[in-house]
Amino acid sequence: MEKFTTFTSRLAPLPIDNIDTDQIIPARFLKTISKAGLGDQLFFDWRYGAEAKPNPDFILNKPEGHAAQVLLAGDNFGCGSSREHAPWALTQYGFRAVISTSFADIFRGNSLKNSLLPIIVPADAHKALFAAIAADPAATVTVNLAEQKLTLPNGSTVTFPIDEFAKYCMLEGVDELGYILQQAPEIAAYEAKRTLSIDTLA
Repeated sequence: MEKFTTFTSRLAPLPIDNIDTDQIIPARFLKTISKAGLGDQLFFDWRYGAEAKPNPDFILNKPEGHAAQVLLAGDNFGCGSSREHAPWALTQYGFRAVISTSFADIFRGNSLKNSLLPIIVPADAHKALFAAIAADPAATVTVNLAEQKLTLPNGSTVTFPIDEFAKYCMLEGVDELGYILQQAPEIAAYEAKRTLSIDTLA
């Protein structure tokens, strides 16, 4: 994974509550074990109508949706089944973060392991973001994971929570296995010491 860095981006507003993982990536696309191409199937049943023609009213089919690296979603995003394909599809499309007032626990965990940042904001900030986008579709936010701060279009900031281990891994650009490999010298030293102790007792 690449290191997660501070960035500024437009928002793709999707003001729908309780978006579940089957809406994020429909079950018929789960046969693959590869991330490649999943961005094309993101929100497929909303993005495309009859005969798979793009729905011009859906945000991802609009220019402002193409330019956004941050999805601004409704409450309780990512509920439903635990499929890891959901954050895969979001990151393959180009999203680096999702903003909501709450996330389903399993989706949140899967996202953090795949370098997709789930940002929880208070209800008033959430409402203000939708209002800002309605007034100016080109409005931007800045995401600073290191400081756990989200800068709103009006310049104000809100802090967001994140598990410290997940934060470390995202900033370092490593997954759980990569983290363990970083500790290889310490693990080897411990094993060598342990072996020596066993030999001494013998």
